[in-house]
Amino acid sequence: MTKDKDGWRLSVAPMMDWTDRHCRFFHRLLSRRARLYTEMVTTGALLHGDVPRHLDFDSSEHPVALQLGGSEPADLAHCAKLGVEWGYDEINLNCGCPSERVQRGAFGACLMAEPALVADCVKAMVDAVSVPVTVKHRIGIDKVESYEFVRDFVGTVAAAGCGVFIVHARNAWLKGLSPKENREVPPLRHALVERLKREFPQLVICTNGGITSDEEVREQLELLDGVMIGREAYHHPWWLAHWDALYYGAGPSSLSRQEVEEAMVAYMEREHRERGTPWHSIARHMMGLYNGLPGARRWRQVWSDHRLKGEPPREVMRLAHEGQTLAAV
Repeated sequence: MTKDKDGWRLSVAPMMDWTDRHCRFFHRLLSRRARLYTEMVTTGALLHGDVPRHLDFDSSEHPVALQLGGSEPADLAHCAKLGVEWGYDEINLNCGCPSERVQRGAFGACLMAEPALVADCVKAMVDAVSVPVTVKHRIGIDKVESYEFVRDFVGTVAAAGCGVFIVHARNAWLKGLSPKENREVPPLRHALVERLKREFPQLVICTNGGITSDEEVREQLELLDGVMIGREAYHHPWWLAHWDALYYGAGPSSLSRQEVEEAMVAYMEREHRERGTPWHSIARHMMGLYNGLPGARRWRQVWSDHRLKGEPPREVMRLAHEGQTLAAV
């Protein structure tokens, strides 16, 4: 069981196609303390694919967790060891993704129907690594809405050595809904997550799903150990700049929005120089930086203009700010 419950106070959710290493570098500029998660990486991708492409990350990203997708204990143990060798601070098992592609691989949310198998997977990883092994899961699958279902799942997996549970407070409907609909249609029931914490006070229990304001975060932190934010953090990233002061008692972010943008441009230049990474594959993650400010729409249009892809990023930044007052914020 983990001792540092504060380690999970605020985190940015793993999101496929979004929370790649460029996105995490950007988020770390905004918050020094929030825990960051990779996109889900399948065991197959690590066993048979390009390991550096999947696991490489910038040292500034700590604390950073690797989320794995898989259901074979030996494969997960091997991949967890790889994650630790690459320097990750946590290994997280995905038991919440409802997509049909993931179901065909027999992992994700469908694993909630097999708590003994999840327990075997967790035990294999716990035995293989010294960093925390955690699980992200739903409160139920399909239309089974009994509290006992998720309670028994958590109890079984905790007995195998998992001390941290990140609970997406919606059911996953395995048939009939797209992944997007699965984030919106099944009702949110944060009360079930709070009940889990009362029943398992020794565990770190965090909630995820539909939380979009500081008021909601504070409400949940009075009852739970942590809050994980997904799409709201991605689309309104400047929110992260306030987290260290609000939730960790640290000083506020010392960077202005433009200084964050300038740091990202320097990162784009470095990535292109060292790896040949096109700047637009990095810039896409910062499109929400000026959200809510006058001129933000034009700024986004410039950074998103495919006709500028051949220009150096510093020139694109200059054009994005031309005649704008964004530089003052």
